[in-house]
Amino acid sequence: EVQLVESGGGLVQAGGSLRLSCAASGFTFDDYAIAWFRQAPGKEREGVSCISSHGRTYYVDSVKGRFTISSDNAKNTVYLQMNSLKPEDTAVYYCAAGDSYCSGYHPYEYDYWGQGTQVTVSS
Repeated sequence: EVQLVESGGGLVQAGGSLRLSCAASGFTFDDYAIAWFRQAPGKEREGVSCISSHGRTYYVDSVKGRFTISSDNAKNTVYLQMNSLKPEDTAVYYCAAGDSYCSGYHPYEYDYWGQGTQVTVSS
């Protein structure tokens, strides 16, 4: 059974940090890119960051310099370190597994999804 399980969300004050984890099982982790998406109330799901199966990392402009994506292939886990959090980062964060290359942030490009973890940043 394919599973992606996110954890690490919570409530934090603006300027604080959180580290999200995405634990994968049931598929060949090394063959997939893993992306983080987020969805705020009333807004569309948007891509945030991606790490390819080769370890290349990508970020959208709004999180560059604040978020860091990394992968521990031995644990089949991808992390999203989020620093200098802002209220506009408040959303449900999802991880998703797709093609080995981070070809984009269209949700249809990703085969597997986690259930999401809530991140709330207070001002």
